[in-house]
Amino acid sequence: MAVQLPEVPMLRIFSFLDVCSLLQVSQVNRYWNEVAETDSLWRNLCVRKWSFCNFSHQCLGTKTWKQFFLTQTKQERRMALAQPEDFNCKEATGNLGILGPMAYLSGSGHTMDGQERSVICTVSSKRMLYAWDVQQGIMIWSSPVQKSRIMNLTTLPQMHLAFTADLEGTVKVWNCQDGDALATFNMPRASFSLEACLTKYGSFLMVGNADGDIYTLTVPELRSISQVNAFKYSVDFLHFSPDKNWLFACGTHQNILPRVFFTKACWAPRRPNRITLMFRRDSFKKTGFTTFDLTAVKNGDRFVIQANQIASFLLPSHMENPVWMGVSDGNMIAFENGPYLFLFTINGLLLQRFENHRRTIGNLWADSVHILTTSTDDSLHVYMWEEEGHYPYLKSCCHLTQKENDKTPSCYVSKAICDNVSIVCVVSRIRGSSILVMYSLKM
Repeated sequence: MAVQLPEVPMLRIFSFLDVCSLLQVSQVNRYWNEVAETDSLWRNLCVRKWSFCNFSHQCLGTKTWKQFFLTQTKQERRMALAQPEDFNCKEATGNLGILGPMAYLSGSGHTMDGQERSVICTVSSKRMLYAWDVQQGIMIWSSPVQKSRIMNLTTLPQMHLAFTADLEGTVKVWNCQDGDALATFNMPRASFSLEACLTKYGSFLMVGNADGDIYTLTVPELRSISQVNAFKYSVDFLHFSPDKNWLFACGTHQNILPRVFFTKACWAPRRPNRITLMFRRDSFKKTGFTTFDLTAVKNGDRFVIQANQIASFLLPSHMENPVWMGVSDGNMIAFENGPYLFLFTINGLLLQRFENHRRTIGNLWADSVHILTTSTDDSLHVYMWEEEGHYPYLKSCCHLTQKENDKTPSCYVSKAICDNVSIVCVVSRIRGSSILVMYSLKM
């Protein structure tokens, strides 16, 4: 008679398995199947793969973490195989103003609450915030006209909340259902960056302003609990690591030497302490990439952050300077360069060059699963990272074109974002107004 290990050591052993291995061991016998079905194992797999999974079990509704994992994976595969004819396309036109920042209110895991719809928020130059049902292609809510132009937008999909900041430094939180904001916080100076997070300690909004201060506000009350002066100049960029344990902040100032400008920073989705920075040295006008592993060492009653540079390289002088970038497992970097998308290792080895656009790529958006590129001819292309950095690393999936027979050039660079079942693109062919193009997979 075989001796069974107790459940606790079995759980520990199973926690080192990937998805395929966990499914395989669940077929050994009834006891192994019961252990392999444990919710904590599947939650860890979800958190490891998707950074937005740091929410409580209650947010799943009736789903288990295993059901959630399998549903998300199925949706990703559908998106990877989708062709233009597999999408429903809706266009929102009219007096929308120029649509600026946008973010999913439903998040990448929009089915976590059991609702099979994607909701997106957009900021308009008309000093309004809009919410859209992507599958229906209709506006479902709009805010009152604000006193000042809205400059920044971020969302906390797990709580169905959107946050805005305007030129006067007024920060607001919205549920995109009621007419008025749920709460308001007035900054002493204009804010240039917003980042919201949900942690085991609670929900918070980080705000960076023109004085170099970073405020921590409670959500949804927007009550200030801390203020830290990070720079002597504005905080232009805030970005949380996937596990929400690290916050990267940066700004630019023309009089600081050496003149090194960080233009982009990306955390590795599956290595939460690894960050890759894209920088430009003004004296040589060359773009480079450097990757760090961060550690926090306790020294008395405080923590000291140590950054260990593990890789760095400069682009060849014949290459144009990129503006946008994305990273996958911490070992590869994707960036645009003219009409091409390049994939390099963090040590500077060229892996792939994609030639899916005829004109210059004007915008690149990336998350842990997708990369979207839009070009000056208003076409967009979908790429997906291969699981665990396996060859071919990045896969070209689908090419979409907005109004292919319309030869009118755009007044502004088009941009796009996506979740697992939809893609939303902003196109501006008329100066002073935008078109919102919403693609959703046919069910």
